[in-house]
This record gives sequence, structure tokens and C-alpha cells, in this order.
Amino acid sequence: MITALLDASVLYRATARSILLYLAVAGVFRARWSKTIQDEWVGALLRNDPSINANRLARTRALMDAHIPDAAVAGHDSLIADLALPDANDRHVLAAAIYCKAQVIVTDNLKHFPVSELAPHNIRAETAD
Repeated sequence: MITALLDASVLYRATARSILLYLAVAGVFRARWSKTIQDEWVGALLRNDPSINANRLARTRALMDAHIPDAAVAGHDSLIADLALPDANDRHVLAAAIYCKAQVIVTDNLKHFPVSELAPHNIRAETAD
């Protein structure tokens, strides 16, 4: 089964998040994310739409962790400093993908994850589409 690290950019959109999580729960692929990725998409939603209920997002996040209990990646922080990406703020995503042995990073920001930086780790970046 393919392991896919879900970036904040795809978790941000409720429709994409729902479809990806449905597929993961159904066993189509193994979904992974980190606490930092979770913090990013939740924080972005709260910043961009102050009318969103923070408790509702916290519940969504808790349900994600409950329904896919092995999704949370931890222990990858030591890899971050040695990685290079066009946006240094995305290094934690690649580090988590490497650490959990993901084959793909699902992201809406393909330009942030160039083939030249992912290929040595046998990882590719794809959009949710």
C-alpha cells in the first residue's frame, strides 16, 4: 500500500480533506501527517476566516487522529536542517515524508517540492487531483 504524506495545502480545503481521509480510512492508501502540518492547515483556516469555529476545527483534527491513529509522524525534526527546498518552511514536510517512508507528498504546492530534491529519497509530489 502506498504511503502518502498529506501537506497542509490539501488538508486546508474541506472537500479535498474529506475525500482523502475517506480513501485512507477505506484502505486505498496510508495517510500520514505531522503535528506541524496539522497546526498549519488549522492555523491558516483560522487566520483566513475568523468566523470559523476553532472548536469545530479542533474536533475535526481529533477525529482525523482517531480514525487514522497511525497517521501522526513524529521524530523527524533532526532531518530538517539537512534538507533544501525552494521554501525553507516546507523542509519539515519533506523530513516527515522521509521519516515515515512515504512514496508521495500530496500537495497543492508542487513548485515547493522539486523532483531534484525529492528523487534522492524516492519520493514524488502530486496534487490531490
